[in-house]
Amino acid sequence: MSGSEILINVTPQEVRVAIVENGLLQEVHIERPRTRGIVGNIYKGKVGRVLPGMQAAFIDIGLEKAAFLHASDVLPPEGTDLPRNGQEPKITELLREGDEVVVQVNKDPLGTKGARVSTQITLPSRYLVYMPYIERVGVSRRIDGAEERGRLKEAVEAFHPPEEPGGFIVRTVSEGTGEEEFERDVRFLRRLWESLQADIRTAKAPALIHEDFTLPMRAMRDMVDDQVDKVRIDSRETWDQIQTFARDFVPEVADRIEYYPGERPIFDLYSVEEEIQRSLDRTVYLKSGGYLVIDQTEALTSIDVNTGGFVGRKTLEETILKTNLEAAQAIARQLRLRNLGGIIIIDFIDMEKADHRERVFRALEHALSRDRSKSHLVGFSELGLVEMTRKRTRESLERLMTEPCPYCQGRGVVKSLQTVCYEIFRETLREARQYPAEQLLILANPSVVDVLLDEESKGLADLEAFIGKSITLRSEAGYTQEQFDVVVL
Repeated sequence: MSGSEILINVTPQEVRVAIVENGLLQEVHIERPRTRGIVGNIYKGKVGRVLPGMQAAFIDIGLEKAAFLHASDVLPPEGTDLPRNGQEPKITELLREGDEVVVQVNKDPLGTKGARVSTQITLPSRYLVYMPYIERVGVSRRIDGAEERGRLKEAVEAFHPPEEPGGFIVRTVSEGTGEEEFERDVRFLRRLWESLQADIRTAKAPALIHEDFTLPMRAMRDMVDDQVDKVRIDSRETWDQIQTFARDFVPEVADRIEYYPGERPIFDLYSVEEEIQRSLDRTVYLKSGGYLVIDQTEALTSIDVNTGGFVGRKTLEETILKTNLEAAQAIARQLRLRNLGGIIIIDFIDMEKADHRERVFRALEHALSRDRSKSHLVGFSELGLVEMTRKRTRESLERLMTEPCPYCQGRGVVKSLQTVCYEIFRETLREARQYPAEQLLILANPSVVDVLLDEESKGLADLEAFIGKSITLRSEAGYTQEQFDVVVL
């Protein structure tokens, strides 16, 4: 991320972190104290229901919804020798109802689902991830070069003799790191785990054992690397806390941390606020004149690429290729910015040439390589669609910042005025036949009443003559377009 800056905006209600690269917003992270995410938190829980058919169990960790624990995320109890036969052990061999178990949250509760948890505990620091129950030292796959990978592994092993419990994974930001930094991280992680073990022994389930760092601290731990030129914070208190954190854990970046005292909001200074608002729109316009249409559903996210007003200067195939290549870059950015995860289907503009499809696919693959969230790409299908998955650990920006429309109940559309008028006619006829009355009163949205008095006035008169009863209309400003009542007087 050449020429990138991290902006931290702090208010009592929420904390926001933005990553800006060459003046363009790439990622935004939002944390609200009331709805703070729980990924990374460690709980001592109690096994509720065990479901052999699903190879899973529900764990009470003290939250509103029970957490979901799959058999593949359960480490066998120490000292047990379960028969494998090339298969994973059954959940009934690992857990029983009422057992106490220490778990870590891998995924926040999303929608109607509870948190996803694992018994494989991991504790991250700046350069390392400590795994108390796994005896090995590994290196992040994103670090290239056998020589550097070997050097990093040896450096960590120097401070992790075989008799010491647990293991480590060397994080991507460790590339080029010296032994001193590893030694400091190893000491910190061991001290942390020792204190957590003491809490685990004394805590009564369900109980929170360890809470992950706040968003500004996680940003310093996970997002700041050699490509970040500056970290700017608009809160003096948070700036003080981050300075202390940086001196202890990331001293090499301490001189890049700045306090921003300006009167103009820091996000306005970089047009971040405007970009966040645009990220909630369905349509994303490309510089060429093409555009993307992004639709997020419960099951998957679909992205449709269109040429729009772009006609190009060469052949139609060249025009389509240029639009698709630009779209590939924009899609990778939108996935990060909107934090879209799960199954994603991309409908690029149809390309006849196989080499053009290959170029677009490679461009998308390269653009996604900078993403911190793991993704898996599948090539073009027979229908010309690109399928991919992106790891989702927290709610998307849309789900975090919006709620279903009270007018359309999340459908994205409302019934037309004519449709509502005809529903009113049917309901009026039903009420007139069911109850004896001389008059009926219709309460409806002002726009609906206007249509009843104008385009549908003849239909209203015909209905009145048919039922032999007078009909009175009354506008209700508080009613939605679809809402109405027929009152028998």
